[in-house]
Amino acid sequence: MFNIINRKTLLTYTIKYPKAKNALLEWYYEFLNADFKNFQELKAIHKSASLVGDDRVVINIMGNNYRLVIRVIFIYKVIQIKWFGTHKEYDKIDVATVKFKN
Repeated sequence: MFNIINRKTLLTYTIKYPKAKNALLEWYYEFLNADFKNFQELKAIHKSASLVGDDRVVINIMGNNYRLVIRVIFIYKVIQIKWFGTHKEYDKIDVATVKFKN
């Protein structure tokens, strides 16, 4: 079971992207209860996941219409939400340094 920091960030994104709300909440509850020990185990379930450095992982949401950038510390079972947006918006960010902005 993972500790996902910060639920408020997730809720902000569900308001900003209402079409993605259900898919984003599904991701949240799936990862909250997940027991991935490393990126390879995560990738076995989420085949399109990409590791991009600094323990950051990109997850496709809603068939790649949206992208979620998270930082995963497997040993401590902690996930920090870094960024969420459309695929088009994702193409404009530096995934290695992007941070949540309200």
